[in-house]
Amino acid sequence: MTVSARSKARSAARLAAVQALYQHHMEGTAIARLLDEFHQHRLGKEIEEVHFADAEVPFFDAIVRGVEARRDEIDQLLTARLNENWTLARLDKTMLQILRAGTFELIARVDVPKATAISEYVDVAKAFFDDREAKFVNGVLDGVAKEAGR
Repeated sequence: MTVSARSKARSAARLAAVQALYQHHMEGTAIARLLDEFHQHRLGKEIEEVHFADAEVPFFDAIVRGVEARRDEIDQLLTARLNENWTLARLDKTMLQILRAGTFELIARVDVPKATAISEYVDVAKAFFDDREAKFVNGVLDGVAKEAGR
């Protein structure tokens, strides 16, 4: 796999991971079942004439499982970055999953450069929100990275 193809596959994995984490959050779908659903029906598949990009499946799995396994730690780091008048519960549910996935990469995936992780999740935010929210993601994840010593 070329560097460019791997980069695209990882970008697709990040977007899919945020979608899977959102589904888990909203529906309570068990992680193993959720991963299987994405493997069988979404990653690299076509649904109603919409083609889902090929994703690096092990990377996707690592993000989803990692966020779930370390959610308390991740949420503490995120809470510390929010304005005192805000809580995680007040955040848009998609935004929360973007921040959780980004935080997981920053604290657990030292093989991914800090700037890459932040930039990728800013791009994911732009898929759902406007520039204001994307800048918010950048600021929060940059603060998490500093807290994590990256």
